[in-house]
Amino acid sequence: MIKYQAYYFILFSLIIPLCIGCQNNSSSPSVESPPVVVSSPTPPIKPVSPEDKKKAANLRQMGLNYRQQGQIQKAIDSLEESVTFDPQNLSGLVVLGWTYHLNKQADKAKENLQNALEVDNNHVPALNALGIVYLVNNELDKAVETHSKAINLKSDNEIAHYNLSLAYHRLQQSEQAEIHGKQATQLEPHNPHPWVALALVYQQKNELELSKKNYQQAIALDSRYRQIEFLNHLEQAGFSQEQIEQTKQILTNL
Repeated sequence: MIKYQAYYFILFSLIIPLCIGCQNNSSSPSVESPPVVVSSPTPPIKPVSPEDKKKAANLRQMGLNYRQQGQIQKAIDSLEESVTFDPQNLSGLVVLGWTYHLNKQADKAKENLQNALEVDNNHVPALNALGIVYLVNNELDKAVETHSKAINLKSDNEIAHYNLSLAYHRLQQSEQAEIHGKQATQLEPHNPHPWVALALVYQQKNELELSKKNYQQAIALDSRYRQIEFLNHLEQAGFSQEQIEQTKQILTNL
């Protein structure tokens, strides 16, 4: 399992009695000073040896191979072990978080991706992955916040623009959805998913001819978009069930 970096603060209260000198054989009462809080320095991060980095890299590759073969649990086991050897490796944390997401373990996915962002809060791949996890779990405000930060760091981030188009569509914010949908299609014109997402936006805006035109772009890229049942796979592309049903309506009305 992942070793989490901990920060400890040790509080010491030092009560120092102050004695006031006596005069004429009379003594004054002792006075206590206020507690003094002393914090220990942040413990240094233990360096990872070259041997452990190599073990982590090998296990990470093994986990990716298992994942490609569809053996998700074996993939998770290898990736978890990889992270124990190199707990601050950003690639390791993101790959493990994404694999948890693929296995529908949203809480663990978010935990690992947030750990990656603790190492580097401007790591765009971690932000992209975390934003998708939020989107799929219908945490739309968090999805928007996370993907917007990713775009601020990398303006030509097609993943973030695409997912923002889906998120804003669900939030009924059509203008924002259109802006990001258009940007996604420009950045990734050969991917049918952004075209379908943009078709949904125009359907929501009741601009039905534009909706059909954009959906036709998806069909031109992949003829399977003519098949109603094929559209169920859009769940894997971040579409909600409601958005999938709305997409089926677009296809039916072509």
